[in-house]
Amino acid sequence: MSANPFDLTGKVALVTGGNAGLGQAIAVALAQAGADIVSTSRRPAEEAHALVTGLGRRFLSIQADLSTTKPIANIVEQALAFGGLDILVNNAGIIRRAESVDFTEDDWDAVIDTNLKSAFFLAQAAGRHMIAQGRGKIINVASMLSFQGGIRVPSYTASKSGLAGITRLLACEWASKGVNVNAIAPGYMTTDNTAALRADEKRNAAILDRIPAGRWGDASDLGGAAVFLASRASDYVHGAIIPVDGGWLAR
Repeated sequence: MSANPFDLTGKVALVTGGNAGLGQAIAVALAQAGADIVSTSRRPAEEAHALVTGLGRRFLSIQADLSTTKPIANIVEQALAFGGLDILVNNAGIIRRAESVDFTEDDWDAVIDTNLKSAFFLAQAAGRHMIAQGRGKIINVASMLSFQGGIRVPSYTASKSGLAGITRLLACEWASKGVNVNAIAPGYMTTDNTAALRADEKRNAAILDRIPAGRWGDASDLGGAAVFLASRASDYVHGAIIPVDGGWLAR
């Protein structure tokens, strides 16, 4: 065993939505620490593949749509065949925006199904394997809206608040079984999900004015927290939700 508690050499990490944005940045950070990567996404993951293999790590891309739970069993089977399943990062997520008085049931269901339902059942499937082997790390990607209400994103707020609760529940059930379940809560990051906010001059200015760090976060800012929660360094950390937010919640 390496003396470096952050070393992930020999580990296999499954990252949902690992083809772009936050998921890709997390996958690259885990690969930099030594992990091989299994990525799921609806679209091809050529860029993530190039970045991870360029670091000398193996990469498996699985095209899967997590708007339903149907692909989950196959995803876990492919990860195990690839080399194991030591780390799960539940990153895949979508967002729909509308005033709550106008919000549709379809937009509610689409976001809850992807962000919360599939995340839970993938954690369940991975957790069964991890409990059997006596160890594992599950990292859920939460949000500022796991703590706050937000506006015009009711199903997203509900899903991310629910994911925070599920993180704590699974930690309570599985901590004694060698499985760590924690979450990262990104602040306002420069991703496709926030393009509309950054394009709105007033909203962009209001957001920046509240962030003590004075800037939007970059996807790579999540890497350190992800490696920490995936590694031996966090072996006594259970049910934590770590904000990576430039100080937003401290304001």
